[in-house]
Amino acid sequence: MMKRMMVFYSWLACLVWGGEVEEFVVAAEEKHGEFGGKAARFLMEGMPKSDRESLTKDFLATNLDLALKARKEFSWAKEVPEEVFLNDVLPYASLDETREDWRSFFYPKCKELVKGAKSTTEAAQAINKGIFNLIRVHYNTGRKAPNQSPAESIKLGKATCTGLSIILVDACRSVGVPARIAGTALWYNKRGNHTWVEIYDGGEWYFTGADEYDAKGLNRGWFTGDASKAIEDQWQHAIWASSWKKTGAHFPMVWDIRNKEVPGVNVTSRYVKKKESSEGVVYFRVWDRQGGKRIVATLNGTVKSKAGTADLNDMAELKVKAGEPLKVTLDGETRTVKVPAGKTVDLYWDQLK
Repeated sequence: MMKRMMVFYSWLACLVWGGEVEEFVVAAEEKHGEFGGKAARFLMEGMPKSDRESLTKDFLATNLDLALKARKEFSWAKEVPEEVFLNDVLPYASLDETREDWRSFFYPKCKELVKGAKSTTEAAQAINKGIFNLIRVHYNTGRKAPNQSPAESIKLGKATCTGLSIILVDACRSVGVPARIAGTALWYNKRGNHTWVEIYDGGEWYFTGADEYDAKGLNRGWFTGDASKAIEDQWQHAIWASSWKKTGAHFPMVWDIRNKEVPGVNVTSRYVKKKESSEGVVYFRVWDRQGGKRIVATLNGTVKSKAGTADLNDMAELKVKAGEPLKVTLDGETRTVKVPAGKTVDLYWDQLK
């Protein structure tokens, strides 16, 4: 009896949901034409169950209206293939972040930033260069959660790689630039996870670090070496891109690793290069003291450590062996330490001789 009741309520829920989908599709088609109806159906059918139960039709309609407005307004958005626009511009979220109307917030700001841009690459570069200073959000491990929404990160003025990536994806989408989250749950050498952004242009996907603008263009970043050693057939060491459309796989979210609601695409093959020997490579972070802040110091007179808003996993790399002397220079003063064993080493300036 109980099983029959569960089946009945499941059927009833499907019936109600199906009716809501059709109602939303018809309204969108009346307002935006055939493509509007297609976009509405795609959006509704890809929604996670939790969103079906919590989001209003007004929220969904506003998201749809603003996405289609951007498609008409910006030259690059008009040229984006329909399937890419639907999957990587239209959705109101990337992962499991708090749902909010970020299009209304980002659109006027990004419209100004992309003046003069002639392609999705130029627009994405302009946004990455300007938006984080404009909203005053930068990398800081003092954030409350890794998967913060834009409003949550702006309130704190802090975010880490995933929160920054969500901001950049949303800002790009607000002006019709196809963008999606990319990342790995665990680097090949077990040195933690990382998240960044992919941008679509001219039939191909390119990558960039969020709040890591590089004037030389896309497909550059401190993590390219690590990404080139990803392992395609091991999900935790592979590189994934987010998707709205169901793919049969899921994007691994390390803060909620059992959550399989976000579809994912394994894109490891685009990052992996011919494997080079990593034997002897050690990664270094330099701190002023334990529990203190990272500082920029020169190691062996050649490589500088990272600090400030640089990602915590953005580290200086040196080919050295455990037990070898390492010279650390700060403000003209040099101290020496023997390289500890391990692939990742934290050095504390006040403890160096």
